[in-house]
Amino acid sequence: QVQLVESGGGLVQAGGSLRLSCAASGRTFTSYRMGWFRQAPGKEREFVAAFARGGITNYADSVKGRFTISRDDAKNTVYLQMNSLTPEDTAVYLCAATARILRDDLPRSYDYWGQGTQVTVSS
Repeated sequence: QVQLVESGGGLVQAGGSLRLSCAASGRTFTSYRMGWFRQAPGKEREFVAAFARGGITNYADSVKGRFTISRDDAKNTVYLQMNSLTPEDTAVYLCAATARILRDDLPRSYDYWGQGTQVTVSS
C-alpha cells in the first residue's frame, strides 16, 4: 500500500508556472506507476500526465508542451512542472499510483490517490 501527499498548488497569474510535488510513503515506490489528474468543479476527473509502461511519459493533448512529469525515486516523489498556465488549468490536481498494468490515462486504472492540491490561474 502507498500513501500520497500532494503539495505546491496555489494562485498564479496566467502565463505563470507552478511545480507540484507528490510524496509517496512506502519502500516499494519504484514498483508503482504514477500519474497526475485534475478535477474542476462540476467536471469529471481528467487525465493530465503519467508514466506509461517502460517509463515513457504520456500527456493529455491540452497540456502537451507546457507540463512535464518527472520522478525522483530516491525521494519517493513525483513532480508536475506546469508552465504557461491558463485559467482553463484551474482545478484540484491529484496524484495517483497503481501497481497494475492498465491504461495510464484512466482514473479507474489507479488504486491510490492523494487528497489533491488546488491550482487557481487568474486571467
